[in-house]
Amino acid sequence: MKRATNQLTIRPSVSRIRGAVLAAGLGASVVLGAGTAFASGTTGATGTAALAAGTTAESVAQQATAQSKAAAKKASDAKKKAEDKKKAAKKNAASWKSPVKKYTLTASYGTGGARWAAKHSGQDFAVPVGTPVSAVHTGTVVKAGPNGAGDGPAYGNAVVIKHSNGKYSQYAHLSKVNVKIGQKVKTGQKIALSGNTGNSSGPHLHFEIRTTPNYGSALNPAAFLRSVHVSI
Repeated sequence: MKRATNQLTIRPSVSRIRGAVLAAGLGASVVLGAGTAFASGTTGATGTAALAAGTTAESVAQQATAQSKAAAKKASDAKKKAEDKKKAAKKNAASWKSPVKKYTLTASYGTGGARWAAKHSGQDFAVPVGTPVSAVHTGTVVKAGPNGAGDGPAYGNAVVIKHSNGKYSQYAHLSKVNVKIGQKVKTGQKIALSGNTGNSSGPHLHFEIRTTPNYGSALNPAAFLRSVHVSI
């Protein structure tokens, strides 16, 4: 009977030990799991914040770069536009020239006097007889010859050239005509030699800018030449 009692006493003790060990293990697992979850959650929040900050910084940098490129392009375009304008002005100036190189300006457009039936219709360039006379711009010869090329004997030998802008240039009192009607001429090309023919008080070139090929449609030639960047 005594032996049985001892066995009953030992069994509950073993059960209690096993329960304690099991509870301890379960507690450790719970604690460990919670810690892991906490650590995992903390790392995720920090990483997300860092990623967001990096993305924002990158976006700002990209925007700054884009703005810088846009500003540089705008400045480059403005510079190119200014250069193109300067080139165009230079080209335009080169496309029109004075009809003679060395001269003295005498009677101007609109001058009155006994020498003319009406006010002077052109600009006179005093030059020696035989001075080369050049086309002021590219065009087509529409009048050439004596008797003012059809405008009357007062002009002597004359030439009229039609230009692409609808204007006409006239050259009068010539000693020699070097072109013929229908001929194409270039800016600066020699078309005649100056003289003293017709109603002239001395060797000179009478030069007109007209709106038609005929007498009576003259404009102020000095003002017109200035408008195409030619100073006389």
